Amino acid sequence: MLDNCGHKNAKVVAMNARSDPNVYVKYWIEPLCGTCTARPGYCCFAMWCSYCASWSLRKQALHGDMSRYICCNGACPCSGRCGEKSCPSCCLCLEVCCCFAMSVATTRFMIQDELRIQTTKCDNCIIGTMIALEYIACIFHIVACITGSEEIRQIANCIQLFADLVWCSVCACMQTQHKIEMDQRDKSPGAIPPPLPGMVPPGVQMIPMGAPPPHVYPPHGYPPQQQGYPPQGYPPQQQGYPPQGYPPQQGYPQQQMRR
Repeated sequence: MLDNCGHKNAKVVAMNARSDPNVYVKYWIEPLCGTCTARPGYCCFAMWCSYCASWSLRKQALHGDMSRYICCNGACPCSGRCGEKSCPSCCLCLEVCCCFAMSVATTRFMIQDELRIQTTKCDNCIIGTMIALEYIACIFHIVACITGSEEIRQIANCIQLFADLVWCSVCACMQTQHKIEMDQRDKSPGAIPPPLPGMVPPGVQMIPMGAPPPHVYPPHGYPPQQQGYPPQGYPPQQQGYPPQGYPPQQGYPQQQMRR
């Protein structure tokens, strides 16, 4: 499991890479507008049991390996300090219940960083509208509390109701989008691109889950290394030293060694 410093460095690298279209070249298999028709059953499940959907999707994003779990994937100050190592499933349950929005967003970022997926402008507009409505409703509630106006309070309640409806529908579509993408990923684990340079701290090897860990390195696609050393084609090393052709070394006087 990565430490907090490693997660922060990887997070900075990932944030910088998301703005590069030459790195994040893929798009989601289904846009947000098409998820409800592509997987209507799971979309209904994500709407009525959103906490259960977020819990299962995070576990699937980790390829079932809960030993890799860190609260909010290292995005919050409390990450790594909540006892995740002792009981990761319980900590994930608390994260989903107490920070539901962050749990959905963190899973989304994990999928994007692993598969190098960028979001379309249409999806960004839908997500931005959902967030903007929540902010507008919050501002109207604050104004209603300051002024004490009943009319502003009613307007704030109407905006809040509309914002909640948009939030529930968009969030269900987002989780369905995640499910479709990860199901496709699990069908072909060999298609997972290697991690970006600098996204993983030195000394930590990221192995695509879903397949047994490789016993040789470099990764898939390169010829396997030879089991013996030196490689084939090189002359065998001489057993003695110095090599042939060099004069033997002179012994060092014992008197000088004593000095």
